[in-house]
Formats: sequence, C-alpha cells, structure tokens
Amino acid sequence: MKIFDSNLIIYSSLDEYQQLRSLIMANDVFISAVTKIETLGYHQLPDEDKTYFEGFFLQANVLPITDEIVDKATELRQQRKMSVDDCIIAATAVLNGFALYTNNTKDFIHIPGLTLTVLNPLNER
Repeated sequence: MKIFDSNLIIYSSLDEYQQLRSLIMANDVFISAVTKIETLGYHQLPDEDKTYFEGFFLQANVLPITDEIVDKATELRQQRKMSVDDCIIAATAVLNGFALYTNNTKDFIHIPGLTLTVLNPLNER
C-alpha cells in the first residue's frame, strides 16, 4: 500500500507529469485528508486545476485524520522541525504501514526509529 504526498498530486495535473496519473489512481494508493486541503485550498487555484483536483478526490482513497494520526504527527513534530502537513502525512503512512511517495524525500527520510519507506517515483522517469 502507498500514500502519496501532495506534491505528486499537484504535479499530476501538469502535462509533463501525466505518467503520475495512472500511479495515483491505482487501487493500492491512499491520500491523507490533509492533501485534499493542501491541494484544493490553494487561494489562487485556477478553475481548470480545481476541476481536475475535484475529480481526482472524488475517486481517490482519502483517509481521514484520526486522533491516533494527530498524536503520532505531534510526536514527529516534537522530534524535529516539520510542517504540520508533512507530519500528518508521515504519521498516516507509519500507522498504516504504507510506503510514502513524494518528490520531497528529504522532508521525510530523517524520521527516527520508524519503519517508513520513502520513494520518489519521479526518479524513475
């Protein structure tokens, strides 16, 4: 199972990254609810992109932010400076045993004492 970081969802809307579209729509791919907020919540989101992302999220496996995820995200943030969004995504991956797919591997590879596989599918282009 996999969880995809927001940056890959955003990149998938661009023609030069269209190979991501089939990856992010696979049955074993999950998205954190925080990714939906990050992606659709951008204040200058063009209408065309909004339509694309809304369609994506209607079909995506979106996981809610549970109390357990909040607790794990808090623990991660106490260990090292991380954005709240990244902590929530990492906590979701860790608690569900998912590999985390991102273009920003450096934001996650430092997580100590956890079994977290971090992969960048764009390196395989």
